[in-house]
Amino acid sequence: MGETWDKIRTVVWGKNPKDPVEARLLLKLDWFILSFCCLMYWINYLDRANLANAYVSGMQEDLGMKGNEFNLINTCFNIGYIVALVPHNLILLKIRPRYWLSFCIFAWGVLTLSMYKATSYKQLCVIRFFVACFEACTFTGVHLILGTYYEEELLPFRTAIFTSSGLVGSIFSSVLQAAIFENMDDYNGIRGWRWLFIIDFLITIPVVIYGFIFFPDAPEISKAFYFTQEEHELALKKSQSRKHKDRFDWSVLKRVLGNWHWYLFSFLWVLGGENESFASNSLFALWLKYFNYTVPERNHFPMGVFAMGIFFTLTSALYLNATGGNKHWHIGIMIAAIMILATILLAARPLEASFVFASQYLGGVAYAGQTVFFAWANVVCKDDLQERAVVLASMNMFSNAVNAWWSLLFYVATDVPKFRKGCWAMLGTTLASVVVVGAIRYLHVQEERKSVFNSVDEENSVEDLPGKGESVMVNVESHSSVSE
Repeated sequence: MGETWDKIRTVVWGKNPKDPVEARLLLKLDWFILSFCCLMYWINYLDRANLANAYVSGMQEDLGMKGNEFNLINTCFNIGYIVALVPHNLILLKIRPRYWLSFCIFAWGVLTLSMYKATSYKQLCVIRFFVACFEACTFTGVHLILGTYYEEELLPFRTAIFTSSGLVGSIFSSVLQAAIFENMDDYNGIRGWRWLFIIDFLITIPVVIYGFIFFPDAPEISKAFYFTQEEHELALKKSQSRKHKDRFDWSVLKRVLGNWHWYLFSFLWVLGGENESFASNSLFALWLKYFNYTVPERNHFPMGVFAMGIFFTLTSALYLNATGGNKHWHIGIMIAAIMILATILLAARPLEASFVFASQYLGGVAYAGQTVFFAWANVVCKDDLQERAVVLASMNMFSNAVNAWWSLLFYVATDVPKFRKGCWAMLGTTLASVVVVGAIRYLHVQEERKSVFNSVDEENSVEDLPGKGESVMVNVESHSSVSE
């Protein structure tokens, strides 16, 4: 029984270190870093999902919104996100993450609060732009931090926990809005959808305080009171061992632009982000509103999409752990296949509830790409901290750059209930993602083999011992088999 439990734990959470100091360090990292990152992303999605929940809960009628005005608000959000992504990741290399992340959470919380006073969709456009500017620090910033503290075999499930926390935020926002509508609508003369923004702000404040006090910063500058001297030195040693290049100068442009990593991973997440379009553009909520489902149902039924997203995300992470942490491309192909099925279901019977519900819930698989593709980029770019920071930020930046106009072109609110253009667009992005996943896999394998042969050449140039060549070839073959 003990061995079985150890195997299960290893697949889920990674090997438990034998060194007691390392075991204590990992426990503290999981508690203080992972808990704050999850709370931050939970709040991020809670504040992000509230717009769609408010829209189908009375905001559209109260503000007289019509046509594609809902999409225009989302476009303004995406533009703000694009503008701030890369700067945030570079700022996190220079300013203590504890200060910067806490400040950003507080700033977007205050802006969220201000939305309860909105009287027009134009005001919401401006507010959401600045909300996105501060929220942009979260996703890629946390992936950068997780890649700094955790070794690659420990990343998949922890990354999955992090990305799932955002989906939990979306579920909680739906539950919260439904409860507010039923119990607080017109309380003190304030409409229920306005109360949602007030309560979201109140929930945000404890997370700000927790992060400011307990987040440990990067290992090089950490002054966390809960780390012993031994634990701090071990964290610093592990971090430095993962940094083969750490130059923050103009050479970073050459290192990024002269490598395929930036181009292909950015394009991959452009496609991955659009594969999330069924959920991120609130098509299901709009469909439910079109067919006059009740306000609680409009908030409750889409929760299944996010629940499926959590299931697929955690399952993908378990698969990566169980297969050695280098089978990201398998998940990429699986996501594309399921999204093609979801698209066909919606295109075939857009007016039948059973087909639409199945399509939307299967569409939740696209959220697994957040864990898989960003963890993959972390692994491929592990030897260069600055390249990794730029690649991770660029993935989100380009995805949101496309999202800024994609919904206006393919998922306009007035296209409900059929979304024909969106179905054709989804087929295109899913098929293209298969090609890009295959290209990244091929180039990464070639890169690993080249790296091994280069290291062999360096060893041979230093010392040419009898019989060494045979040993080296065995190592090369062994490494190549692992890469496959």
